[in-house]
Amino acid sequence: MSQTLPGTIPASLFEACADTIAETARELAALGWTPATSSNFSMRIDADHAAITVSGRHKGRLGREDIMLIDLDGHAVGTDARPSAETALHTQIYRRWPQMGAVLHTHSRTQSVVSRLFAGDGVIRLQGWELQKAITGYLTHESTLDIPVFPNTQHMPDLVAQVDAWLDAGKPLHAYLIDGHGIYTWGRDMAEAQRHLEALEFLLGCELDLRKSRAS
Repeated sequence: MSQTLPGTIPASLFEACADTIAETARELAALGWTPATSSNFSMRIDADHAAITVSGRHKGRLGREDIMLIDLDGHAVGTDARPSAETALHTQIYRRWPQMGAVLHTHSRTQSVVSRLFAGDGVIRLQGWELQKAITGYLTHESTLDIPVFPNTQHMPDLVAQVDAWLDAGKPLHAYLIDGHGIYTWGRDMAEAQRHLEALEFLLGCELDLRKSRAS
């Protein structure tokens, strides 16, 4: 893939972000959280650009050529490659929170099943779990962490509008699920985003086990 960068973006910066995205993707693929060519990952480059995975690539085999530059309107910059179909959900995070530096979206079995189970409730309420403290801003297990579950749609503006409505209502948001789909979470850098993802995967698994045990 040919990638031409604007003069304001050093090649070394883009390459470092691309390498970080590819390495993280390989780690998450090894866990089985990115089946087939699902999932998408991005990092902020500067105030106006982000690096994101090219659509349709296997996430366990990514290299620099599988990462492309976009602007925060989701348009490709300096390449004919096509970004992820869900690019608008990444750029929404970067526009709403300038401090955020990475967005991760995965499709683990746990995330997918839990999203279906709680779709009717519209939210998964996490309370009493020690690992809630892995989420930035949560200092005690006595806190409440709500993870909304939004209806799935192939029309990205509808999903963007649902996220905006949640935030505009003044509700905290650190991650969300899409019904029958997977999870989105983010962080100030890739390490924080990955910590959030791993913690939420564990917490959602605990909630799933609890529901199973109560039903038996």
